[in-house]
Amino acid sequence: MTQTMAEPKLTGAESVMWDLSILYASIDDPQIDADFARLDSMADAYAARWRGRVASLNGTEIVAAIEEEEAISDLGGRIQTYISLMFSENSADPVRGALVQRLSEVGAQLAQKMMFFDLEWKSIDDAAADAILDQVTVPKYRHALEAARRYKPHTLTEPEEQIIVEKDVTGASAWVRFYSQYTTAWTFTLTNADGSIDPTPYNQSQIFARLYEPDRDLRRRAALSITEVLRRDQMPLTYVFNTLIADKGTEDKRRGYESWISARNLSNKAPDSTVNALIHAVTSRYDICQRHYQLKRTLLGYDALYEYDRYAPLSFNGENKFHTWDEARQIVEAAYERFSPRVGEVVRRAFDENWIHAPAQPHKRGGAFSAWGTPSSHPYILMNFVGRTDDIMTLAHELGHSVHQYMGGRANGMTGLYTPLTTAEMASTFGEILTFNDLMAHETDPRTRLEMLFERTEGNFGTIFRQIAMNRFEEAIHIDRRDNGELSTERFNGHWMATQRALYADSVSLQDDYGLWWSYIPHFLHTPGYVYAYSFGELLVLSLYNLYSTQGGDFADRYVGVLEAGGTDYPDKLLAQVGVDLNDPGFWDSGLDILSGMVDQEEKLAREIFPEKFA
Repeated sequence: MTQTMAEPKLTGAESVMWDLSILYASIDDPQIDADFARLDSMADAYAARWRGRVASLNGTEIVAAIEEEEAISDLGGRIQTYISLMFSENSADPVRGALVQRLSEVGAQLAQKMMFFDLEWKSIDDAAADAILDQVTVPKYRHALEAARRYKPHTLTEPEEQIIVEKDVTGASAWVRFYSQYTTAWTFTLTNADGSIDPTPYNQSQIFARLYEPDRDLRRRAALSITEVLRRDQMPLTYVFNTLIADKGTEDKRRGYESWISARNLSNKAPDSTVNALIHAVTSRYDICQRHYQLKRTLLGYDALYEYDRYAPLSFNGENKFHTWDEARQIVEAAYERFSPRVGEVVRRAFDENWIHAPAQPHKRGGAFSAWGTPSSHPYILMNFVGRTDDIMTLAHELGHSVHQYMGGRANGMTGLYTPLTTAEMASTFGEILTFNDLMAHETDPRTRLEMLFERTEGNFGTIFRQIAMNRFEEAIHIDRRDNGELSTERFNGHWMATQRALYADSVSLQDDYGLWWSYIPHFLHTPGYVYAYSFGELLVLSLYNLYSTQGGDFADRYVGVLEAGGTDYPDKLLAQVGVDLNDPGFWDSGLDILSGMVDQEEKLAREIFPEKFA
């Protein structure tokens, strides 16, 4: 008799769908066409009113121009949010795909009409710009104007900028869309333990969930299934990566950026020195990660811990803990509420008002995200909830993003809505820690506490060490592509394995098949240079939580103030309000010391529970 995989358990998340009606009634709502037309009209009026005048504007006038631009951005953001969310639900639907393309084309036209303001502002000499800034009495707008001038050395002429925007529609953006649609449509086939083929088609979220199963052979077979798809598609994936890396190299050279990461650092409002200090601090402490996995190998009783064993649970009862959606909601909502009633209220609204799309479905985008929305709407969360404890952490993470986005947008409009990537991960990871510590506080069984500690530590490692290792991979492929031309799949594989082996050393045995696993990670293409922001945010939050634990008092109120500020100032200035000095090169060591202490705690607890394993 053929043995097949059991059907995935029902979690209660199957019917948890977001309500997009605050944006539009349906995909064929005529208001979408009407708003596209209104957007075009507003852009024309904006250009007619302000083009050629920026250098002569006084403080009041320049604020009025920014406020008009924000109104246009809010309307455009509503359209963009709706279409992109509908597409993320089902990227195989050609109607939704056509709307995405239309959005891309309209967005390019809009950008070309409105870019004059930014270009004129950056072309003003410093003395004249300072004179205008002295008249701007609204701090958030003064900061936005100051921050924009940092790009002056990297800005091209208006015709050049327009060509870049126009060609992007059929260039880089088109390739990113192709990659997204192509990989979202993947289905994976599992081989059963007896060698037969499981007829169930697994999407990306479902197959990766198998890497967290207690059954080692199931994890191995899931990893083989993933590798099989990546190997089958190595030609198109390699081509897309080469094309987009080359495109970035060309633009960076044209704009005069010093390195492949310079534009990202500028966007993140993070000086190169701060980012370099972060990377150096993390790579010099890879031993923390290696100690953990050596301990895990001992506890699992394996001669070697392979890459598909990294997320193996320490399930001493042989099963993964399963959680329903209602349980997840209760746990996360309570953790946020205990920290701050104001934050808890936003989290409760996210559930009550259906901001979340939770079930794993065919053709749905994998992973999770929180979409900003607009000040006139609210954020939306996409996740693929299958009932793992890790899914609770993901829910807490994305709700943290939504809280940050919602509070910043409500307090400061469009200027507060968008934060640099470095601080964008702050509220999300803080929410994870709140939730985890709540769970740990209610758990008395030592074995379960050890399981939970391992899972949390690995979550931290994934966010800190693994992301910096991926940053090292990114740097290697960008530099190699610029210096030596198009890279082969084997060349990509080599860079991936070298940077991953530097991370794990002999604590994890990486097989040759793992060399292809760079090719499924969308961040490298969607937002080049992004990944170090995860490490930045996680280490920042470890220090923030330590301050919260020791200070208590009004820390929550000061923290909420930072969230409401959004992107209205530089990160180092905002975080100084809660006692953090990002300009101290040694700042990152405090978070890494906390991680090292967590591994110490793991080792101590493991020796107490299983002394025989260390005899």
